[in-house]
Amino acid sequence: MEPGDTGEPTGDYFILNRSERGLRKQITILGSTGSIGKQALEVVRNHPDRFGVEVLTAQNSCDLLIEQAIEFQPNAVVIGNPDCYPKLHGALGSYPIKVYAGEDAISQIVEMDGVDIILNALVGYAGMIPTYKAVTAGKRVALANKESLVIAGELIIAEAARNRVPIIPVDSEHSAIFQCLVGEDSRSVEKIYLTASGGPFRGMTRSEIEQSGVKEALMHPNWSMGNKITIDSATMMNKGLEVIEAHWLFGLPADRIEVIVHPQSVIHSMVQFKDGSLKAQMGVPDMRLPILYALGFPERIPADTPRIDFSEYSQLTFEQPDHELFRNLSLAYQALDAAGTAPCVLNAANEMAVTAFLQQQLPFLGIAAVVEMCLESMPHITNPGLDDFISTHHQTTEKANQIISEKSWKY
Repeated sequence: MEPGDTGEPTGDYFILNRSERGLRKQITILGSTGSIGKQALEVVRNHPDRFGVEVLTAQNSCDLLIEQAIEFQPNAVVIGNPDCYPKLHGALGSYPIKVYAGEDAISQIVEMDGVDIILNALVGYAGMIPTYKAVTAGKRVALANKESLVIAGELIIAEAARNRVPIIPVDSEHSAIFQCLVGEDSRSVEKIYLTASGGPFRGMTRSEIEQSGVKEALMHPNWSMGNKITIDSATMMNKGLEVIEAHWLFGLPADRIEVIVHPQSVIHSMVQFKDGSLKAQMGVPDMRLPILYALGFPERIPADTPRIDFSEYSQLTFEQPDHELFRNLSLAYQALDAAGTAPCVLNAANEMAVTAFLQQQLPFLGIAAVVEMCLESMPHITNPGLDDFISTHHQTTEKANQIISEKSWKY
């Protein structure tokens, strides 16, 4: 059975050579100036005997990229915005660091020699093509860009399997599932549970949410993340995208992937097996943990990250998500069932709606409304190729922006 079939989970492409233990790895970090990228560099800084930096990339944050390049001395840096190239090149001219610019350069840099693992920490659609290029080139990928598999999961997983390269998840939830499956027969999996914090609006009424704005939506109770991911957490779209990503990573159908709200965020996800037993991966809410695990796998590298103090957690609670109020979660399941280009439409519409919300051009509940209208109106391609995903993304972006500008959404 090929990875992604809706039967038993596969996971064969996760197998790595145990002889790699203790070797120093050269890392390429796509999106080094973002939240995940900065935490990844902290991991590298704390483990200089285990990790070196081969490439760093950013989109616009030129000053921070310059600082990172001077400290970590990579072989190359890439700035996505070509307007930033003169400043970046000038600042690094006296260092033995190659400087490139442009979106194409980011996609091409993942194919270069000398890279042991690529950490894709880009946000949104921008991460999809680099992930595809990386696995096609036979590169191991530590994936924090869930949109890669949401948009083009079938293509990317097929390429990873064909080239026998692993995709190691960095999202805390998928890392937890991955860790629970190590050493297990994947055919024994009955169900997986993806835990959700519930976000800043958990327990609020519809009217209370309607009165909330950007400031309130960005007040995540447990995690420190970038703005886009934080809003996705508030709408529960983040969890919907994770359901689709889990489908491709672990080869499970939608009815065997369940979302459960766990406000304390110390159980990062769980696997239920056919004998009724349950495995849970636990840890403090700290993204450095799954980053270190993904970069160091198959070895667990000692770290000084915080440990759980059980005296602070007298109760671990669970509840069902509110699918009616947080409609994006249900829309994600619908897109996964529809398959083809539907998840690509879901993601593109959400990206535009979240941007509009952050710019105060759309109310919070309008985000799901825009996504639903796009899913209903965009053409559906059953067996898409890479070009179909690219064109669908751009067409959906235009459609979502039209809906937002015309204020034709209803919720």
